[in-house]
Amino acid sequence: MTVTSIDIDPQELRQAKELAGTTSNRETVDLALRTLIAVRRQPAAVERIIARRFEADQIDAPTITPSPAAS
Repeated sequence: MTVTSIDIDPQELRQAKELAGTTSNRETVDLALRTLIAVRRQPAAVERIIARRFEADQIDAPTITPSPAAS
């Protein structure tokens, strides 16, 4: 793991910790980085899902009617 020294606005870090429910600066920064990566990757993932094509046998699966709830 790389050790990096950065200047972070203390008020923003405090607010981020409160919003994230984290207790340490490292945990807060790690969560912020993972969240940024996930958010930036999300549109590409959605596009891959939208572009997916299914075979007829995948779409026309049998429908199962739920039984009435027991009273």
